[in-house]
Amino acid sequence: MNDIYTRGNTVERQHLIALVNRLTNEELNHLLEAGWTIAGVLAHLAFWDQRALILLKKWQQEGIGPSAIDVDVVNEATRFLCIALPPRVAAQLAIATAEAIDQAIDQLDPAMIAEIETNGQTVRLDRTHHRREHLVQIEQALKII
Repeated sequence: MNDIYTRGNTVERQHLIALVNRLTNEELNHLLEAGWTIAGVLAHLAFWDQRALILLKKWQQEGIGPSAIDVDVVNEATRFLCIALPPRVAAQLAIATAEAIDQAIDQLDPAMIAEIETNGQTVRLDRTHHRREHLVQIEQALKII
């Protein structure tokens, strides 16, 4: 098991699970800024974790290569898909993909981690910051922190 990122990723994954488990369906539909809902933000987290998981698998088979992405365009383009998902499905996807990417990161060997840190800047092995940013956003919107 790889301990470099495990602690932080686990803490924020557990934060995600605890939050999702206490959100009501009404809260999942709560409207946030820029046309997002809480469920949509959870689907957004799932999307980015899934992208990271797919890239890790690709890189393990083919070697690390570029994967340029315009984050703002992707976020805006996927927003309507994220908010179209049934809210509870979006919430469960966020948990499932967080678990999957964290497990994949934990199983990376140190050489692969070093190579990703050097050449794979489009995937962050430290998933904590993105998760925390949106979980705090949700908690603040619902005034539950």
